[in-house]
Amino acid sequence: MNKSDSERIAAVLEKRGYKPVSNVNGADLIVVNMCSVRQSAVDRVYGLIPKFKKLKAEKENFKTILTGCILKKDRPKFAKGFDQILRFKDLLKHQPTEPRDSGAKVKKRFTSSTKYQDKSVAFVPISNGCNNFCSYCVVPFTRGSLICRDHNEILEEVKNVVKKGFREIWLLGQNVNDYNSPTDQKINFAKLLNMVNDIPGNFQIRFMSPHPADFTDELIETMAKSKKVAKYINLPVQSGDNEILKRMNRTYTIEQYKNLVKKIREKIPDINLTTDVIVGFPGETKSQFENTAKLFKEIKFNLAYIAKYSPRPGTAAFQLKDDVLLEVKKQREKILKKYCRLKTILEKKIIAGPNP
Repeated sequence: MNKSDSERIAAVLEKRGYKPVSNVNGADLIVVNMCSVRQSAVDRVYGLIPKFKKLKAEKENFKTILTGCILKKDRPKFAKGFDQILRFKDLLKHQPTEPRDSGAKVKKRFTSSTKYQDKSVAFVPISNGCNNFCSYCVVPFTRGSLICRDHNEILEEVKNVVKKGFREIWLLGQNVNDYNSPTDQKINFAKLLNMVNDIPGNFQIRFMSPHPADFTDELIETMAKSKKVAKYINLPVQSGDNEILKRMNRTYTIEQYKNLVKKIREKIPDINLTTDVIVGFPGETKSQFENTAKLFKEIKFNLAYIAKYSPRPGTAAFQLKDDVLLEVKKQREKILKKYCRLKTILEKKIIAGPNP
């Protein structure tokens, strides 16, 4: 999502006459598109400020803009290091070096103007925001509630990139399978996927990220029948323990998750399955972590994106005591890595390349 947004920001800037530079030292304008999902990302952005202040001292017209997922509590400290802090839609609406005009009309969140960084892979957002409010996640607070894009606009963008020779199309959303077209509520994600599949051309379809609770039988059937849909799903589990899932507000049980995986593998036997998991969530005991390790051994994910829990201000989990030591989190991360099936070189091929 962040890379997709950055591509759209780049297109807007170039349309206004800006040209990209290969090195930060040659820039007159720097736009930082921030992600607040992890504290480490926020810290990295804050660490850029001394460099920007140095450039500002050297260049009279040098400007910096901060946009993206920015928590309210982080805005004051960043205001000291950036000339402007703009929401993504405001950045698309305003000239980046001019004062904000509160009376201007808001441009669509999903601008179709994009400067694709990869000549073969196109990121196409289908929704923005999320209504799930997982207790550890800042997305509903930084991106807002779920907004779905008109299916006609999505299909038009896919047709355009296919004509330009793109061979891999990623449909993006914080929860793609919560999609319903705002102009036709009958068109859910499964139907949208089928419509994209029917577009003429030689290309492959991928998507991220789905929520296990919303992964329907209809979607599984559509994936199984669609020739252009990659045999790949990232299905975030987050924990292998029901009590931890409840505290995370994940709205499914491990039994339901395993049943879903079973149905997917029955319908799509050659599926490559990856997942996201958090270790060291507040209160996670040794036995609760062992339930996650047990799940990994049973399901045999091709790859897992493992995050060590870090408190995020504003979320429900921030009220809980972060009582799992960092060293314990690192050890649990190391244990889970052993249970993924393929070597790193093959994992990269599964995620980035064509179907095996």
